[in-house]
Amino acid sequence: MSTAAVGRERATPESFERWQRDQDPRAREYLVECYLPLASKLAARYRGRAGEPFDDLLQVASLGLLKAIDRFDPNRGTAFSSFAVPTILGELKRYFRDTGWSAHVPRGAQELALKVQEAERAISLRLGRSPTAEELALYMEVSVEEVLDGLEAAAAHHAISLEVPHDELDGEPRSLSDVLGEHDPRFEQIDASLTVASAATELSDRELRVLKMRFSGELTQSEIAKRLGVSQMQVSRILRRALARLRELALAEPASR
Repeated sequence: MSTAAVGRERATPESFERWQRDQDPRAREYLVECYLPLASKLAARYRGRAGEPFDDLLQVASLGLLKAIDRFDPNRGTAFSSFAVPTILGELKRYFRDTGWSAHVPRGAQELALKVQEAERAISLRLGRSPTAEELALYMEVSVEEVLDGLEAAAAHHAISLEVPHDELDGEPRSLSDVLGEHDPRFEQIDASLTVASAATELSDRELRVLKMRFSGELTQSEIAKRLGVSQMQVSRILRRALARLRELALAEPASR
């Protein structure tokens, strides 16, 4: 039996009129019962895609069926199946587009990925093997670059847990988290150094000179005082003033970025 013929033998235009005119829930239930095989058949087209359970797909297709029943106008003389099929398929495609992605992917990339997957299934059935990017591009009438973009976007359907076993080392299983790089504290040191260097440009030449002799040259305050020809007390004041100014500028730096 064709997709368009499913349910045709049981439901009649009068069934739709009774539901729309009287809003009788029993009439709606009857229509759902008549056309549920149609929804199931359409959901089966997407079975196995991106690992989605068939029960979830059937629920989505059933929701599309309900929308089609509520929107259908029997007075137009169109067969209900002709109206319901694109409605149900649209609901299924929307489900994959909006909820089947584990990472944020732009809407255009999602639609391209779904088209590439559909073309890949169609060509695989015909050739008995997975198609090449060039064959997909020819079938879809797009460039190879667009096909590759679609395949890359399709990879965002599912994320892999970092605790999934990845390989073994000395007979012991390792997860992805075991082989990923760790946080390097030196990055924070680099960031702090850049912040201090930026703030230091606001200090006077004398303050910078004293700071370099104290922390880069590792001179004591007494040694700095002798080199500058000032008292140790003056050196202490310069250091306190310069460090306080650096702290103030460094705290204000993130807010200004």
